Amino acid sequence: MFYQVLKYVLLGPLLKLLFRPRVEGLEHVPEEGAAIVAGNHLSFSDHFLMPAVLSRRITFLAKQEYFTGPGLKGRLTAAFFRSAGQIPVDRSGKEAGRAAIREGLGVLAKGELLGIYPEGTRSHDGRLYKGKVGVAVMALTAGVPVIPCAMVGTFEIQPPGRVVPRIRRVTIRFGAPLDFSRYAGMEGQKEAVRAVTDEIMYRILELSGQEYVDEYAAKVKEAESAATPRKFPGRGR
Repeated sequence: MFYQVLKYVLLGPLLKLLFRPRVEGLEHVPEEGAAIVAGNHLSFSDHFLMPAVLSRRITFLAKQEYFTGPGLKGRLTAAFFRSAGQIPVDRSGKEAGRAAIREGLGVLAKGELLGIYPEGTRSHDGRLYKGKVGVAVMALTAGVPVIPCAMVGTFEIQPPGRVVPRIRRVTIRFGAPLDFSRYAGMEGQKEAVRAVTDEIMYRILELSGQEYVDEYAAKVKEAESAATPRKFPGRGR
């Protein structure tokens, strides 16, 4: 119930008014039945702008940190994401990844739309990074199509670290559904799930026009953070 109020009364109309999203390829999103919408992830705003333009409800696998933040802000954020029907995902290891896949398959088993960001985290520099294979495992296990999606302009309105987004127009593009029935029964084979994931990322790349990096975003962020000299008070500028 709260999801409908949020989408059609409170947040959805406001987002459309402020950001005037151009929507391309909406006809590619099926009106019924299970499917995965796989998108690039440039901004915190992505969580709200994509659902706002869809006629169907979409459930995202959201990082667990949104549900466990400290203080009043953390409690409000957690309450918001739970009320919107989003599912917390622990990204700390292989078993956590399996749990996320189980949760995603549960959404698909109900014939619903599942939203996922294959990069696993927001891009810190606007580039598109290598996708994790969970999206392929779910698509092959459930036997559902994958609709690639590109958010264009959301990095500019709210890059990581910016709390209040800039008011600018954004574009949301949906590509033709990808059918991976030729890989049926191969969800346990590393080569197959890697091939499916790479095909999904290539289609997102075509839609977004981003620069592609064949490395995982989290590892690149970690490496760049480790290479940045730490500043200490009283030790120069």
